Amino acid sequence: MARRIDVTGAGGVRLAAWEFGDPPKPDPARDATEHGVRESGETAGRHVGQRTAQGALDPSPGVLLLHGLMGRASHWASTARWLSERHRAVALDQRGHGRSDKPPQASFTREAYVEDAEAALEQLGLGPAVLIGHAMGALTAWQLAAKRPDLVSGVIICDMRASALGTASQREWADWFKAWPVPFATLADVRKWFGEDDPWVERPNPARGEFYAEVMAESPDGWRPVFEHEQMLKSREPWVFDAHWEELAQVRCPALVVRGLDGELGRAEAQEMVRVLPRGEYAEVADAGHLVHYDQPEAWRAAIEPFIDGLTG
Repeated sequence: MARRIDVTGAGGVRLAAWEFGDPPKPDPARDATEHGVRESGETAGRHVGQRTAQGALDPSPGVLLLHGLMGRASHWASTARWLSERHRAVALDQRGHGRSDKPPQASFTREAYVEDAEAALEQLGLGPAVLIGHAMGALTAWQLAAKRPDLVSGVIICDMRASALGTASQREWADWFKAWPVPFATLADVRKWFGEDDPWVERPNPARGEFYAEVMAESPDGWRPVFEHEQMLKSREPWVFDAHWEELAQVRCPALVVRGLDGELGRAEAQEMVRVLPRGEYAEVADAGHLVHYDQPEAWRAAIEPFIDGLTG
């Protein structure tokens, strides 16, 4: 099951949020207990569930999943499905991505992305929620946790650096986009190019090919990305040129830093991020690159599930 929910983001940009599994069934006993606790005024600072659209108390802990640059909510489908057994898990197509709006004049600042996630939590009634972010989505997650601690109960940071990458990185990405043989004749061509032929691929990686096949849409002349390259470059600028260590230090909730052993986040920097985070924890996933949850889905689950259970159990 995939259910779409529209959210209004910063500047009125329409965002698509998605639930990929059946919401967990309410526990009447727990619901009654939590109603009593809420009414007694003893719930300050504690998670007791979100309100449903009908106003009833939904006791299932909320989880908001934020994809990385060029990604889309459906990249989280597998993770969201197993999460939905016990949580209300919602994945967001961020501005310029997936089925969300891509206005030519829209803002692609860090503030806009953070405000979008903030709006999603509030409009969906998810908070205080666990935020799970990959790459750019992880940066959004920890920035929102620093800004609105009342909305965030925990953060999972997957393969995102806190250091600035520099001007050369932005030039490399611009050149890489120009190298894409767009339009692709078939989805098989998409999978082959990103999984094998892309000069950025060190060894064949079928999971990478599948990842990019999911962000393509058929057009009259072939398959093209569902995003605009220029908007992606604009989205990168704020975190390519700036470091974000100070915001990490402001995250007061529990935070788990996860890296693939062959990913973009090195072990030394990841461990320094854990040190800077007031309540940081660390996990590694073997035989995984940057796309940890695609490369090793079972190991990814094993790495993050105990952390989430510790927050919401």
